[in-house]
Amino acid sequence: MKLVAFNGSPNATGNTWHALKMVTDELEKEGIATEIVHVGNKAVRGCLACGQCFKMRNERCIQTDDPVNECIQLMKAADGILLGSPVHFAAVAGTMQSFLDRVFYVTGCNGSMLRHKVGAAVIAVRRSGGLPAFNQLNNFLCYAEMLIPGSNYWNVIHGMLPGEVTKDEEGIQIMRTLGKNMAWLMRMVEHGKGTIIPPARESKVRMNFIR
Repeated sequence: MKLVAFNGSPNATGNTWHALKMVTDELEKEGIATEIVHVGNKAVRGCLACGQCFKMRNERCIQTDDPVNECIQLMKAADGILLGSPVHFAAVAGTMQSFLDRVFYVTGCNGSMLRHKVGAAVIAVRRSGGLPAFNQLNNFLCYAEMLIPGSNYWNVIHGMLPGEVTKDEEGIQIMRTLGKNMAWLMRMVEHGKGTIIPPARESKVRMNFIR
């Protein structure tokens, strides 16, 4: 089994990376391979609302000058997905938002590619705004019908300077517990394949309230 994590911070080894690493270390202890992909320093434009991914349904975004399409395939091949971001104005980093908007739209209109994969999110923050950003990431996971493990508190860790989160004892425990629970859930899903039949996917019902 394998988990792929996405670092939405502009900093390659800042506090978001440390948070992700705390989680992936626990997965590695359980024999699950992990990879952390840095997307927060890339030039990722937002969705163009062109509808081509929905029309073509070839698992690709029409924009090809950034790592979005490559990351979609990494997610497709993975058993677990972990999202991480710092907090910018009580929200996730802008590049991460653009990245996720496109990834989850493409995967959603290509047969719900991430459905029933195990997914989780972590947030690194200096002081406030961690929960709104955490909820923002969870919206993507819920929309994709992913299976979300919990921890013993919300998945937010605190620190300002790079590496300061390693002093947040409660935050470290949250990340460690998340990693253990994520590994357990991934194994449960793996062991259930071919034994427990998943619910059939329903076609999406779309409507608005304008009459």
